[in-house]
Parts: sequence; structure tokens; C-alpha cells
Amino acid sequence: MVDVTIAPEPAVRPRRPGLLACWRQDIACVKARDPAARFGFEILMTYPGVHAVMIHRVAHRLWRAGARFPARLLSWWGRFLTNVDIHPGAVIGQRLFIDHGAGVVIGETAVIGDDVTLYHGVTLGGTSWSPGRRHPTLEDGVLVGAGAKILSPVVVGRGARVGANAVVMDNVPPGMTVVGIPGRVVKPDAERRRIDGRIDLEHHLMPDPVGEAIAVLIDRIDFLEARLAHYQSRGKTTSEDRS
Repeated sequence: MVDVTIAPEPAVRPRRPGLLACWRQDIACVKARDPAARFGFEILMTYPGVHAVMIHRVAHRLWRAGARFPARLLSWWGRFLTNVDIHPGAVIGQRLFIDHGAGVVIGETAVIGDDVTLYHGVTLGGTSWSPGRRHPTLEDGVLVGAGAKILSPVVVGRGARVGANAVVMDNVPPGMTVVGIPGRVVKPDAERRRIDGRIDLEHHLMPDPVGEAIAVLIDRIDFLEARLAHYQSRGKTTSEDRS
């Protein structure tokens, strides 16, 4: 009897959407994340964050094809037009939305998943001269608030949220919220609000761990002062009775 061994089928990799399909998704996702967005043509013509992502998708294809100088030149042109600096080597998933689009910096080895939202002033930067991975990885569904800095090759987990002006230099677990300098995990995904499946825009409701700690200390001081006043009054009463 002949032993016939059937080789396992190779894993089927999902087909990457074409450039036009990526552009359509980049435009369509804005309405779900920006209440000021009205219709597709207006988004296409007036959103610099969308322009920056569309230009990057072309520059990244040139970079992967080995046309490094044209890729860098196109990237520079995109920065000149939009004030968004995305290195052509950065890997960006589908439906990235850069709101307002001013002052965003995305480094060469950064990796961004699908459905990520970045607000103005965000930096995905490196902290090392060593070759290889130097920049952060943002998994699917991450939201990064205005002015936040995510530095070094850390991983921000799926669905996590980085508060405005936070500085993150450690990994962030999926579904958590990080605030402060340095960034601290303060709020799990289950406690965050959702409205009709859209992202939570209530940035003013971010927790304040420092303020909460100070409030606890103030309560403790009030308690100790009350106890001290009680003991002082008891001691005064005892002295008067003895006299």
C-alpha cells in the first residue's frame, strides 16, 4: 500500500485592498468619527488629515518598491501641504483618521492598525539610534488624544485610549485608558461610554489620578484633625474636673 501524504494547504493571506479602495475607506470613515463632517466631497477637499493619509499610501508603495528618494520627496510634499509628517516607511492600516491634521509626526518603523484615530499634535516617535524597530505599534481601534507622545517601540493594545498630552513609553494593555506624564493606566474599556457604536468624544471626562489622590489625602487630613480636636476637648474637660 502506497502512503500518500497530502501537504497542508498554505495559509490564505487576506488580499490587500487597492489604492482606490483604501482612499474610499479613508474618506468614508471620517463621518463616523467627526460630527462636523457632512459629505464625502467636502471631506475629500477640506480635510488635511485625509490628504496626508492618501499621499502616504502612494509614498509607502514607492518605498516598498525600492524607490526611496521619490517616496521621501512625495512624503515631504505631503508634509508641506498638510503639516502632517508621515515617514513613507511607516505601515498604516485601513481607515486611519487624523483629525485636524496639524503637527502629527509618525516615524519610519511605526505600525498602525485598522480604525485608529489620531488628534492633532500626536507624535509616534523613536528614542534610539539602533537599527530596527524604533517606533510604536498601535493596534486596531486605538484613539490617541491631542498632543500625546508615544515613544519607543511600545505596543498600544487593541481599543486602548491615550489621553491628551500623555507621554507613553511602556506597553498599554488592550482596552485601557492612559493619561499623564509618564502615562498611567487609569480606566478599563468597560467603564467607557459608547454612543451608537461611535468613538467616545468626551475627552473632558478623562479621569484625574493625581486629583483623586489629593482628594483622598484631604479627606484623611480632615479625619485626623477631627480626632485631634476630639482628644484635645476630652483632655481639657478632664483638667477642669480635676481642678
